[in-house]
Amino acid sequence: MSGTVAPAPDTAVLREAAQWLVRLHSGHADAGDRAACEAWRQADPAHEHAWQRAERLSQKFGAVPAKVGVPVLARQVRSNRRAALRTLALLATAAPAAWLGWRLAPWDNWTSDHRSATGERKELHLADGTRVLLDTNSAIDVCIDGTQRTVRLRAGAISIATAADARPFIVETTQGRLRALGTRFTVRQDGEDAQQKIRLAVTEGAVEVTLRDASSPALVVPAGQQTVLGSEGAAAPITVSPESQAWTQGVLYADNLRLADFCAELSRYRLGLLHCSPDVAGLRISGAFQLRDTDYVLSMVASTLPVQVVTRTRWWVTVLPA
Repeated sequence: MSGTVAPAPDTAVLREAAQWLVRLHSGHADAGDRAACEAWRQADPAHEHAWQRAERLSQKFGAVPAKVGVPVLARQVRSNRRAALRTLALLATAAPAAWLGWRLAPWDNWTSDHRSATGERKELHLADGTRVLLDTNSAIDVCIDGTQRTVRLRAGAISIATAADARPFIVETTQGRLRALGTRFTVRQDGEDAQQKIRLAVTEGAVEVTLRDASSPALVVPAGQQTVLGSEGAAAPITVSPESQAWTQGVLYADNLRLADFCAELSRYRLGLLHCSPDVAGLRISGAFQLRDTDYVLSMVASTLPVQVVTRTRWWVTVLPA
């Protein structure tokens, strides 16, 4: 019995194994696909090693479709979150419609302390008495010790009402640290990689902002103001907009919003794909829409604008000209 441990497959090989697993579990694989996969496995020992790892993960996840559990492969050889998300995005292009019903990115956040599902708003009460509301598809880590209270935003958006406590309350984000000063505020993470933005809106108290890699605060955002943090720094604060806070009440608020932007925001609260045709993308919509029933919201859009909502499958909806 050898004590040699096989080296971990590189990311490219793991990606190929994941794609083969997706194809064979898509429901559309034929004998040719299975033969091609077998040939790929036999072409290189590293291929077979990656395939075996994919098979073990599919068994480990049990009721979870193997094609959804596959992205965990990437995390076993590198922990870089953004790289894993790029892998997920690539795998999504090969997925069948049923797989598109799953939001892939949250799988990278399953190791977070707290998370919410697509369409869910979840309220938490932390050990210090702070209340945290998670928006759809959101994830956070929490660390409260004798000297500091820290929340790390990993995905999505949160609303925080801090409890009175002498220990500093910090929200860590990819673009900087937010220190609550007796506060009620919301934080939202948008985009990926270099384009990622952190949107901060303060409704009570104030929040001190220290940009990533900076040694001193850049600004203090008072109640009634909001700002955006990005790789270029912090934008000048402006008045808090109603739409930035509406989600905390389960509402999508639109004020003369482009239909394409409205659909993009609504899609965060429903499984699958919601596509807006370029032919109607520039139409404008206003109103307050309850997020608990996104199908009803779409029916309201179709009844007020010259568009039709075409449902190809449960997870594939397109807004087209009427």
